Amino acid sequence: MARRRPRIERAPRISRRTAALTALGAASLALFSVLVPIQTVLYGTSLPLSFILGAALCAAPLLSLRHPRWAVAMFCAAAFTLPLLCVPTLATEAPWPWSVPALLTFVLLVGVVTFIHGARAGVFPLAIGALLSLTAPLLRPEIVATPETAGSVTADLIVTTSLAAAMFLVAILVAGRVRVSAELTREREHSALEESRRALVEERTRIARELHDVIAHSMSVIQVQASTARYRLPEIGDAASVEFDSIAATARTSLTEMRRMLGVLRTEDQTAELAPQQGIDDIPALVDTIRRAGVTVGLEITGAVADASQAVQIAAFRIAQEALSNAVRHASGAAVTVRVQADADIIVVRVRNSPATTSTTSTGGGYGLRGMRERIELLGGSFTASPTADGGWEVAASLPLHESPSTPPIAPITQETP
Repeated sequence: MARRRPRIERAPRISRRTAALTALGAASLALFSVLVPIQTVLYGTSLPLSFILGAALCAAPLLSLRHPRWAVAMFCAAAFTLPLLCVPTLATEAPWPWSVPALLTFVLLVGVVTFIHGARAGVFPLAIGALLSLTAPLLRPEIVATPETAGSVTADLIVTTSLAAAMFLVAILVAGRVRVSAELTREREHSALEESRRALVEERTRIARELHDVIAHSMSVIQVQASTARYRLPEIGDAASVEFDSIAATARTSLTEMRRMLGVLRTEDQTAELAPQQGIDDIPALVDTIRRAGVTVGLEITGAVADASQAVQIAAFRIAQEALSNAVRHASGAAVTVRVQADADIIVVRVRNSPATTSTTSTGGGYGLRGMRERIELLGGSFTASPTADGGWEVAASLPLHESPSTPPIAPITQETP
């Protein structure tokens, strides 16, 4: 049981994938808008060719997301052609064979291919781009005819290859980190799911043990009465005695089957519970335990609660126990009120807490509430768990006093998970 926090309307978040695609598209567009005028003005390439080859060059990182081979081929074709179309007199005055926008596009392509498709795929654009860098000086020897231009071209090639190799290594490290983080997240989610399932199974097993204790007591009484009928009632005939013996045998068989089923439900680390099951009379002691932990708890028990059957007594105690536990765990500092009221046909258990005085973080998955609901429905009762008007939380259970199969509900179910 815990306080339900008010829901705050927030704008929908943009997924990481969408943000990454948007950033990559913006980077490609920015590089294209810079590369075309630089290639036209500084290198003397015709404007139509600058547009076509620049589009092929800058679109390669986006295309590599789905088709890395086509992207690398398209990039290499554009990167091979652009340096060959420049005017020699202009090329000596600017970085060549790689212009700055082309260099940045090359580095971006290597990083995207390596991050998305792995290190093996990233090696190809890095190696092919580095080899293509050497072909332009061989095919245009007039540009590197002087020592000054040869030194400039060598520096351009070294810088380009170094930056691409550095991006290759960074992409490998970042991709590995992201992969490990994703695996850890999946493991945490799997562990939380398994823990929730285990808690639910344990609650159902406990319900089965309690039902076994209640039903076994009644079946034992039936078996004893049927077995001793011929001795307690001498006036009954032989036919009736045989019938009573058959009833006793059936009761013994049912008890054996119940114990076998309980053994299947019980896990290896669980042992048989020999202590008596708690009932409504044990709720005051439970409340005192919570009070000793520093929680303000009010208790009110009215009506003929002692007339409730044993199964109902156990269920009422478990409802109070689980609800108090949730209040302490999820509504730190809140005052709690426990009310148990018995009428002519039903017994109602209500546990209500005020708003928490300190911030708390809910770590449960609502399986305690589900276990309470299953317990109540087995007895033909009804269960609700919902926030209150003042920001607190209330758990209410209605149980038939004598395990009647039909019980009117308290209120519509509005919420299951605190």
